[in-house]
Amino acid sequence: MSKAVSVVLVGCGAPLKSMGWYHATQILREDSDIAARLDFIVEPWFMSEAGKSSPGGAEFAEFKKTLEASKGVKFFEHVRDVPRAEDGVKRLAIISARTSDNPSLFAGALDIGCHAIFLEKPGAPSVAELEAMRDNAKKVGVSVFMGFNKNVSKFVTKAREYAKTRPGTKVTFLHNNNYDESPESLGECFERNSEGMLKNMAIHELALAVTYYGVGVDTIETVSADKQYSCCKTLKGPSSGKAFTDFTKLKFTIKTKDGNELSIAADRCGGDDSVSIVEDSAGKELIRFTMPDDEDAETIKDAEERIGGAMPYFYVQDPDYATLKKRVAKAVAEGNPSSAEGVATIDVAVETLKVAEYLTPLLMEQLK
Repeated sequence: MSKAVSVVLVGCGAPLKSMGWYHATQILREDSDIAARLDFIVEPWFMSEAGKSSPGGAEFAEFKKTLEASKGVKFFEHVRDVPRAEDGVKRLAIISARTSDNPSLFAGALDIGCHAIFLEKPGAPSVAELEAMRDNAKKVGVSVFMGFNKNVSKFVTKAREYAKTRPGTKVTFLHNNNYDESPESLGECFERNSEGMLKNMAIHELALAVTYYGVGVDTIETVSADKQYSCCKTLKGPSSGKAFTDFTKLKFTIKTKDGNELSIAADRCGGDDSVSIVEDSAGKELIRFTMPDDEDAETIKDAEERIGGAMPYFYVQDPDYATLKKRVAKAVAEGNPSSAEGVATIDVAVETLKVAEYLTPLLMEQLK
């Protein structure tokens, strides 16, 4: 397949551990059907003097050496050092860095002539910063796609299609992670994801609510927390020693002014899967769909065999992240952003972040 789109990966991170690195491995596969080639990698941390000697620095250096020799990929510490795109070259930036760094990295991507940007969730630390990023991109005609992989997941599509043909049914989207239930493990999680569950782990489910159910701050009629299921704790972060308050488990139901209803659940210690559950009006479960499913087993097994030792969730999400990049690259190559079916835009991300900021204090108050 033609690798028509030139990619600048911003925020590679540590091999086997970081999503940016996994984006790179998917694009570099010889048999990939993603219409893109990886030309540049920007890694601010591991290419800095402090980062070179930090944990993961040696592994990154080896990864860099290998790609420079075998693929001709060029590496830079700063986005500003990447040469501007040449005439006729369609350039896509994939930004997969710390959320706090995204606004400046995003501005840099605009400055080096990117035609489109693929931005990992939640996009920015605050609504105001994400809105500014969106507006600056629109001024220069740059399309921005978001890495909400569940927007293109089969388990979501199947549940929506099943419920659509059965009036009165309700869908619950459940997101599980596999942290240990100890205060030490969850404290580390709270500290590393200090933006909170709704801006991090459950942001994917909120994006589904915004995209497919018309949920927005102005359209929400009621929000009800499931107090029996949910749990909110204050735990100490191991690095800073600071106290962080967040949800370990959370389930809530949203009803909109237009009559739409759905539930969202997230459990930091629930396992590795994500599930969509369809219930009838009496609350009886009719069917459930899971990610990964049997159809994904072969793809996941192949990913595990090709790349051993990576974070388990990379393998689980491999099919969906490949689909996202395939659709985005095709849209960029054709110059038709709207053809990226199901892929969330930055407008969806802005509304999703607004909903997350609106719901967090409301749900914490309900659980007191």
